[in-house]
Amino acid sequence: MISTPIVVCGTGIVGLATALGFARRGEQVTLLGPKRSFEPALAEDFHARVYAISPASQRFLAMLGVWDLLDAKRLTPVEAMEIHGDADGLLHLNAWQTAQTELAWIVESLEIERVLTQAVQMFGVSWVAEKFSHYAPGQITTEQGRILRADLFVAADGPQSPLRAAAGVPVTERPYGATGLVAHFTAQYPHQGTALQWFTSEGVLALLPMPTTADGPQVSMVWSAKDALANEVLAMSASEQSLYLNARLNEMTASRLGTLTMRSALQGFPLSLSQSPMIAEGLALAGDAAHRLHPLAGQGLNLGLGDVQALVDTIAGRESFRSPGDAMLLRRYRRERAEPVMAMRLVTDGLFRLFNAQQAPVAWLRNVGMNVVEKLPFIKRHLIAGASR
Repeated sequence: MISTPIVVCGTGIVGLATALGFARRGEQVTLLGPKRSFEPALAEDFHARVYAISPASQRFLAMLGVWDLLDAKRLTPVEAMEIHGDADGLLHLNAWQTAQTELAWIVESLEIERVLTQAVQMFGVSWVAEKFSHYAPGQITTEQGRILRADLFVAADGPQSPLRAAAGVPVTERPYGATGLVAHFTAQYPHQGTALQWFTSEGVLALLPMPTTADGPQVSMVWSAKDALANEVLAMSASEQSLYLNARLNEMTASRLGTLTMRSALQGFPLSLSQSPMIAEGLALAGDAAHRLHPLAGQGLNLGLGDVQALVDTIAGRESFRSPGDAMLLRRYRRERAEPVMAMRLVTDGLFRLFNAQQAPVAWLRNVGMNVVEKLPFIKRHLIAGASR
């Protein structure tokens, strides 16, 4: 049996960041979950899942001491965004409009996990490399029968969160009827550090700037395709997928980056909107275990890292007479996250609904609205500031 003040369940990015954050603040913490081994990264081979790290998340990762551990050659700064409506709507956002050098950084999921894992081990965080099995208030049992007792448990174990389910924490979920298709492509023309996005009748398509390879400029596709279409594409052979996507993306983007050639395997993941109360007795939820958004704004991980920072600050900054699992502390954490989570949920879900509506007046208005915003610098600065948090 292990007794510790805090147990973090989940060893993905959010779980690792939570454990590291507590350790750096002098809290005794135990990490529960499989320990991943990492092969050396290959210069021309990039992990399929990438994230757009906001300036606020970059500062937090720097505070954790891991940002500078990332290989600079595998990072791509996003200096501008170009957003296309489903008609003639067009909006440009540039970092210089708010006196910033970058709007975000495109980073591979695997590289963030790699440096966080190294840092957690360097800090000597206790790590039980076993899988969760059962939960009772104040106690977790692993599949191997080990018992972990703690005052505070943190569920950072992903969208299906076994700990959240075992604790009986309710979650509201609404499928979007869409699947996120991701793959990397070689582009004919340089992306110039610009993230490109199209709102189409077949879903939201984004091309994110990636490091240039020997084959040429590289972008990462994130296409929120409707389930029927996504399933059809995923069922194709690799060669059929390449032929289809090369042609379809050139058509959807009007060859904005010239010819696009698929260079990685295609992956897909279901999209849904979900929300939980974020806390229960002696339990805090963070990241996808707490909430999920539509990826059209690329803010899912940033929101999760915001959860981590708020939770660590709240628990580590507690009064001396309070324990980590104190109900008042958990309510403070929930209040701290209520506004940013709700605001981002309203923005992403609202945009999805707006561009999913096919009525002619709505289609006309949304594209006119984009063109109006394009001419209003103060609104652009507000949009950039909101995305930078």
